[in-house]
Amino acid sequence: MVFVAAVLIVQMVLWMREHGRTLKKKLESGLAEKAASSNWWGVTVLAALAIAREGSEAVVFLYGSLTTADSASLPGIALAGVAGLALAFFTFYLLQLGGKILSWRLFFRITEVMLLLLGAALFLTGVEKLMSMSLLPTLIDPLWDSSALLDDMSPFGGVVASLTGYRAHPALMSVLAYAGFWLGVWVLFQWRARRTGA
Repeated sequence: MVFVAAVLIVQMVLWMREHGRTLKKKLESGLAEKAASSNWWGVTVLAALAIAREGSEAVVFLYGSLTTADSASLPGIALAGVAGLALAFFTFYLLQLGGKILSWRLFFRITEVMLLLLGAALFLTGVEKLMSMSLLPTLIDPLWDSSALLDDMSPFGGVVASLTGYRAHPALMSVLAYAGFWLGVWVLFQWRARRTGA
């Protein structure tokens, strides 16, 4: 599930890069056309499809995240969910100020980076699960120790580790997998840019 969640995140970022510029205009023109013809079923289906797509991605992502959590961290995850919802409303409020503080372009760039970091973290979690089941070798474990700089077992370090894939004591296989994820994302971005002529 964590690999599926990572793939969905990367796919969503690639899709948004390709369609993000024209998405708002297409949605508004489609809604205006359906409203003008009083085709409210079309509007309902459009809204249902959008909600189903985002909802299914959220379910896969949350399931992937919860499979890596133990029961002691569930209250923290619930609190993080509430904080995330509050942050989403606050971000929406800033965007509604008309770009005075936060523009849509900047918002999508920041979101892109955060989603890709999260995808990398989920991918790395999956690789570490495979290593713990002895399906992948660790090669060198640990490769380094950066816990004096930032311990991934501390509260703040745990958040950074969950959101970015940071490890204070990574195995060589973890580092290679993390680098491989970013190389794969770069190759996909280059391929998509050539295909779309962007």
